[in-house]
Amino acid sequence: FEPSMRHLIDTYIDAQESKKISGFDDLTIVDLLVKKGAGAIEDLPEGIKKNKNAIAETIENNVRKVIIDEAPTNPKYFEKMSVLLDELIRERKEKAKAYEEYLARITELAKRVGDPGTDSAYPSTMKTSAQRALYDNLGQDEPRALRLHDTIMHTKRDDWQGNIFKIREMKKAIRQHVDDNDLETIYDLIKNQKEYR
Repeated sequence: FEPSMRHLIDTYIDAQESKKISGFDDLTIVDLLVKKGAGAIEDLPEGIKKNKNAIAETIENNVRKVIIDEAPTNPKYFEKMSVLLDELIRERKEKAKAYEEYLARITELAKRVGDPGTDSAYPSTMKTSAQRALYDNLGQDEPRALRLHDTIMHTKRDDWQGNIFKIREMKKAIRQHVDDNDLETIYDLIKNQKEYR
């Protein structure tokens, strides 16, 4: 656990009263927010649920963790989500927003972080997370992202990431769509996509 999460657990959760919360199962708080919206707060432990700051910090820490974990799959998108999270945290600390408005906005951000496909900023042609990652990291150039996606799908071979010859073939295919300066960045992005493995 991060120190702030450990502090929350030590401060607000009594180990003797701990019990399984049926709403959690194997879901993270971000997953619950994606699934239930602000209603997910009702599934939090009583000790946290009674404290608005504890709720806010718990959600913020979990959203930040997802952003950090998922950043390699779409750096531009998650960088934008990180900026939005920082802004919400700043506003909350300055008490610039009413708690209910903050909660609505952090819930919406958690949904966008937890399931980027729900973000309405994407064209309808960007159907998969890999396509959205290309779109975001190629300057939101829709035709170029789609062309590169098609090239990758036709070029990738079984276990291509573990074979130097297949990697060279993939980089040669990518080079048709990106400048040499961007080749390694886009290649790293592509190798982090489950769809392209």
